[in-house]
Amino acid sequence: MKVTLSEYAGFCDGVKRAYDIVEKISKDSDVKKPVVVLGSLVHNTDVVNRIKKIGIGKIDFDGDIEKIKKEIDDNIGTLVVTAHGIGPEIFDIAKEKGIDVVDTTCPKVIKVQRLAQVFLKRGYQIVIIGEKKHKEVQGIHGWSNKKAFIVEGKDEVDELKLDENEKIVVISQTTQNKDWVDEIAAAICKKYPKAKMYNTVCDTTKNRQSEVVDIARNNDVVFVIGSPESSNSNRLYEIAKAENPNTHFVERINDINESWIEGKNSAGVTAGASSPNWVINEIVEYLKKY
Repeated sequence: MKVTLSEYAGFCDGVKRAYDIVEKISKDSDVKKPVVVLGSLVHNTDVVNRIKKIGIGKIDFDGDIEKIKKEIDDNIGTLVVTAHGIGPEIFDIAKEKGIDVVDTTCPKVIKVQRLAQVFLKRGYQIVIIGEKKHKEVQGIHGWSNKKAFIVEGKDEVDELKLDENEKIVVISQTTQNKDWVDEIAAAICKKYPKAKMYNTVCDTTKNRQSEVVDIARNNDVVFVIGSPESSNSNRLYEIAKAENPNTHFVERINDINESWIEGKNSAGVTAGASSPNWVINEIVEYLKKY
């Protein structure tokens, strides 16, 4: 079978950076142990399991700051903030308890966090386009002192109650569908003509999404590799499925059903930003040999 692999499949720079940092500190004798990650470093079970094997622990975190205050204690040597980022409260809690913090937040997410912080100080009303329960969005919201308005869908624009006489800025989750963000931003700017829109969708995300359209159109079957919890992987699946009904979402090789590839001559493969190369390569080799 002919296989076309996305140029952008697999770890993005932010995820690779986070994984490399964690791997490095696991071997560093100067880093206070034990080392614990606040939630999953990335939304991928295989990566999380590999991190566990190198001696890095994990605290489950669902965004409830009051709950996590009780779980973060001085038995932890070093707390790792994930690539998705977090609000400022966690840094304050760790400092109060004498816990070191290693921040692996993606630099592109940090940029959005800083925008939220700066525009808050400048007196702007802030709108975040993204998923309310996503860790990245919760973190950005935290840096706005939780005063930002979060919009998940176009229908929620009608519910926005902003002061049109005050300054308004619109930012977004970095891993969202660029077309979807543009559509919602346009609706906000139509309702509030003075609103400023800052394009904060990650370039790698945009490139991955643009490329998957061509992959879906030019192959008999498409595989999107990623975790069900991964926002950017789900966006890729939605985009590819709209172009090619023979699109399948898989997390690892065992998820592939042979009936999906029977009679097919070509397969396109892409993967979310948190999908490791070892999983992608295994699937690509399997399809090539089919």
